Amino acid sequence: MSKQFPKEFLWGGAVAANQVEGAYLTDGKGLSTSDLQPQGVFGPVQERVEGDFGIKDVAIDFYHRYPEDMKLFAEMGFTVLRTSIAWTRIFPEGDELHPNEAGLAFYDRLFDEMAKYGITPLVTLSHYEMPYGIVKKHGGWGSRDTIGFFENYARTVFTRYKDKVKYWLTFNEINMSLHAPFTGVGLPEGSSKQAIYQAIHHQLVASAKAVKACHEIIPDGKIGNMLLGGMLYPLTCKPADMMETLQQNRDWLFFGDVQVRGAYPAYMKRFFKDRGMEINITAEDKIALKETVDFISFSYYMTGCVTTDAEQNIKARANILNMVPNPHLKSSEWGWQIDPEGLRFLMNELYDRYQKPLFIVENGLGARDKVEADGSINDDYRIEYINDHLVQVHEAIEDGVEVMGYTSWGPIDLVSASKAEFSKRYGYIYVDRDDQGNGTLERRRKKSFFWYADVIKTHGASLKA
Repeated sequence: MSKQFPKEFLWGGAVAANQVEGAYLTDGKGLSTSDLQPQGVFGPVQERVEGDFGIKDVAIDFYHRYPEDMKLFAEMGFTVLRTSIAWTRIFPEGDELHPNEAGLAFYDRLFDEMAKYGITPLVTLSHYEMPYGIVKKHGGWGSRDTIGFFENYARTVFTRYKDKVKYWLTFNEINMSLHAPFTGVGLPEGSSKQAIYQAIHHQLVASAKAVKACHEIIPDGKIGNMLLGGMLYPLTCKPADMMETLQQNRDWLFFGDVQVRGAYPAYMKRFFKDRGMEINITAEDKIALKETVDFISFSYYMTGCVTTDAEQNIKARANILNMVPNPHLKSSEWGWQIDPEGLRFLMNELYDRYQKPLFIVENGLGARDKVEADGSINDDYRIEYINDHLVQVHEAIEDGVEVMGYTSWGPIDLVSASKAEFSKRYGYIYVDRDDQGNGTLERRRKKSFFWYADVIKTHGASLKA
């Protein structure tokens, strides 16, 4: 059977400002929380001092080299590119009344370059970063004031780019705040669950206010949420394992329930009660939350298992989440289990739950690529990974799931989020830079570059089942 995808299906890749742009203090940009995590999401928070170095300070220098990169994306046939706006380029401290024009102008140039090649922008408002000024002066998302700062930022960029950007996302992997609170909500590691959930609540209200603003300012626009798709399976069919799996999946589905359904689900009331937590939710908050997203976007890299058996409950640290390994799956060299069928399962679960269009905005394989003597990079393992996942996306479409598009993570090599390293490469395009920051930044096409171009050209018909 042909694996041809619908003609309107959007094909492309996804990047994040803090992992590709570099130019970390250029043109008036302020310090972001990402700038204070030189070793990545799992590393310590470090104050910046003049003359110090972080790998993300230059990253792949996308800030200056985006025309070259956009040309390569166009060569692959991209019809969409997911990127993010660095909030600190627009409001360096986060709480200013007026935006930084130089930052706004940069994204004008970027979106104009995309338009030149017919590449549709899909823009995330906050992707694993926020202004450090808000953290230092206001306590990050722990402060209700941050809702207003974010709404001002969102309205500013919606107004500026309303004719250039029609697809928006609010917060990247919003459920990740449970596992990395500084990255997600600007709270220190070790913060109480009460404090984290209160900050998350403020973020959910801000997300809904951004949705409302988008609908007002860009009537023909669409705005979605973005979930880390951390689907878990029960390790056994014991009823206790089934119930524990239900509860752990709800930990992340809760975010989708609020953003798509417009209210806190009933199960969260018991969750808070059992833990003695009281979240301050005002009557105005409840009204604000009723403004819901137009579509659901998500990342998908792996699944994991859940068990109530203490002896078997040996968790592997992988992709921010602690998951029990699945004995039926193989793993990448970073310990991420590879489960293409899990993507189809997740897509069906989300569509059954919400009945709104889905957008797969991250999926990919991090690996150590080798440059051969002739300059080629034969990343057949990446081709196999993406091929097998796209086959399952097609199966989900055949199941009746409405899917807007697919943007694989890191179409060009970038700084990894978890540990801020270059050796873990995702791209179809190789970038000559190493973990110490050495290299020419030269771009080079990998074998997967030509393979993905063919997939796009044939609308998926070239995929191998």
